[in-house]
Amino acid sequence: MKRGGEGLLVRIFIGEKDRKEGMPLYEYLVKKARELNLAGATVLRGIMGFGAHSRLHSAKLLRLSEDLPIVIELVDTEEKIQRFLPVLDEVVQEGMVTLERVRVIQYRAPGSGT
Repeated sequence: MKRGGEGLLVRIFIGEKDRKEGMPLYEYLVKKARELNLAGATVLRGIMGFGAHSRLHSAKLLRLSEDLPIVIELVDTEEKIQRFLPVLDEVVQEGMVTLERVRVIQYRAPGSGT
């Protein structure tokens, strides 16, 4: 079964070292997204990148960075994403957040409901 609709994609670019309330910031944000009943979240760990300070972070065989790039992606309706944005304003001290309109195609297994 397949359903579709319009939505917003929010991408949150932070560092692996970023923390909130004693836990990794990416974990905190995913838990907050779940509390706000967003459709889902994915956390991606980058193998190389740099940010505002132009400091290169990379995962190499002999030298592992302690602050690799992290990208969190969330997709939901504009209304739900707008409710989540104040959380980002509060907790993302350094990083970047992007928003883009997306066409959502949602696949569900037969018999899984709506």
